[in-house]
Amino acid sequence: MNIRIPRAIAIAALAALPAAAQADVKIGFLGTFSGPAAALGQDQYDGFMLAVEQNGGKLGGTAVQVVKEDDQLKPDLGVQLVQKLLEKDKVDLVTGVTFSNVMMAVAKPLAESGVLFVGSNAGPAPLAGKQCSANFFFTSFQNDNQAEVLGQYATDRKYAKMMLLAPNYQSGRDQVAGFKRFFKGGTVVAEVYAQLNQPDFSAEIAQIQAAQPDAIFAFFPGGMGVNFVKQMNQAGLLHKLPVLTVSTVDGTTLPALKDTALGVLAGAAWGPDLPNAANKAFVAAFEQKHKRIPSQYAAQGYNAALAINSALAKTGGSTADKAATRAAMRSAGFNAVVGGFKFNTNGFPIQDQHVFEVAKDAQGRVSLKTIATPLPALRDAYVGECPLK
Repeated sequence: MNIRIPRAIAIAALAALPAAAQADVKIGFLGTFSGPAAALGQDQYDGFMLAVEQNGGKLGGTAVQVVKEDDQLKPDLGVQLVQKLLEKDKVDLVTGVTFSNVMMAVAKPLAESGVLFVGSNAGPAPLAGKQCSANFFFTSFQNDNQAEVLGQYATDRKYAKMMLLAPNYQSGRDQVAGFKRFFKGGTVVAEVYAQLNQPDFSAEIAQIQAAQPDAIFAFFPGGMGVNFVKQMNQAGLLHKLPVLTVSTVDGTTLPALKDTALGVLAGAAWGPDLPNAANKAFVAAFEQKHKRIPSQYAAQGYNAALAINSALAKTGGSTADKAATRAAMRSAGFNAVVGGFKFNTNGFPIQDQHVFEVAKDAQGRVSLKTIATPLPALRDAYVGECPLK
C-alpha cells in the first residue's frame, strides 16, 4: 500500500536536515608546527587525532571536525589564528597551544569568547592563579610542576650547588621558579637565561665550567634541547655532572640524540613506561600508527581528546549550553594515560610527577625509564590565587 506523506510534513523534515548536520562539533587545534619546535606541536596533534580516529571520527558520540592552525611560535599570529577560529570557522572548542608565550597572548580572546579551551601543553603560571578562567582546562601540567619534581629530587640527592638554565620567556621563568620552590638545603649559584630558540650554547657552557656546580637544571624544549645536550657532550660535561632537565630529553628529541643522552634525567608527569592499562594501550597504538615512541606531548594531546570525549558524552554532544559544557568538563571522568588525574578548581591537573632517566628500553631503543616519583598527586602553587571555587 502506498502511503502519501503530507507536503507540509515533508518540507518540515527536509528543513530539519541542516540542523542535524550542524550538530557536529568543530574543534580548533592551535599549535606550533614549523621551526625548531615543530615536533612538539606535531606530537600534540598526532596524539589528539589518534583518540579521534579510535572513536571513529567522533568524540562523545558526535562527529567532530578538527581545524588545524600553525602559530609558528609567534604570539601575534596566534592571536590572529584564534580570532579566525572563533569568528570565521566558528569552532565550538579550542585545544592545543604548544608554547607559553603564545598561550599568554591568546588567553584573553579565548577567555572572552566563552568557548571551552582544553590546553595540551603550555601551562603558564598567571593562568593558574589570578588570571584563571572557568573556560580553561589543561591536560598537561602547570609549567612549574615538571621543574618542581626535579627540585625535590635535587633536595633528596643533597646537591649543594645547582646552576639553572632556561630560555628567557614565560615558561622558562616558570620552570626556574618551580625548581627553586622545592630545592632546599643547597644553593643556586647562578640562573642563566638564553634566547628562545638560540642554537649555540657555548657561552652558557663556559658559565657552567666556571661555576662548577654539583648538578645543573636545564629547560630547553625542541631543537634547543638537541643542541644543548650535544654541545654539553662535546664539552665533556654531559656525563661529568648530573644533568636534570625538563622538555629537553623526550620523545621528540631522543631520536636525534640517541645514545648521547643516556643517563640524562627528566622531570614529567608522563613517560612511556608508566604501567597503567590506558597508557600501555596508548603507547602500543601510537607506535603502530606512527612508527615511533610517543612523547609527553602526544600523551597530553591524547588526554585532551579523552577529556573532550567524556565531557561531550555528558552533554549529548552539544556545546550550546556553555555552563553545562564547563560543568561536564570539570567532572570529566576518563582513563588518563598518566594514571590518576583530576582537574583542580583552576582547571589544572592534579597528578603524579616523576623523574625519568634516559635509558634503553626492552627493545634496545633509547627512551625514558621511571626512576622515582618524588611528588605524588601534586597540586600547582597558584591555585589559591584563582578566584574560582
